[in-house]
Amino acid sequence: MRHPADRPATFKDLETVPENKVGELIDGTLYVTPRPAAVHVRASSALGIVVGGPFDFGNGGPGGWWILDEPELHLGDDALVPDLAGWRRERMPQLPAEAAFTLAPDWVCEVASPSTRRLDLAKKLPKYARAGVQHAWIVDPLARMLQVFRRQEKMWLIVATFDGDQKVHAEPFDAIEIDLTRLWGAEAPPA
Repeated sequence: MRHPADRPATFKDLETVPENKVGELIDGTLYVTPRPAAVHVRASSALGIVVGGPFDFGNGGPGGWWILDEPELHLGDDALVPDLAGWRRERMPQLPAEAAFTLAPDWVCEVASPSTRRLDLAKKLPKYARAGVQHAWIVDPLARMLQVFRRQEKMWLIVATFDGDQKVHAEPFDAIEIDLTRLWGAEAPPA
């Protein structure tokens, strides 16, 4: 759902978005989308665990990152909510006190769904590049695909596309191996 075009939407309009929806402000338009389906939530949650352990907490990895679910990013006049985002702690030594982040993350991840795919790819990815985000991932749980992007100037370069049940090393988190089956809802291995 988009805000009526009678006037540009503002940050104040974000406050009118129902709690069961996600509101984003892009180029003066308020986009309101439904909360994600279970397969979307599973992919995002699993990726947060897989990447967050070694990079946020330093468990089996180098640490040095903040990995957050659905942070609200205020990038100029835009308010974007990626499914996951990460900041190198050398750039952001501590989390801000306010709810919204004004410092662009180093990495964002959008989990594509039929209702958000166009918004994620056509509207949000270009905004992330212009804001200086260095890495972006698009995870598509229905297609069982991960696309990895690196910012080159103000554009995105597709670095890799992975699919199915591969075990991958994907920048900027290539220090660890990611088993893609974890993102698609496959059963966990026996303990």
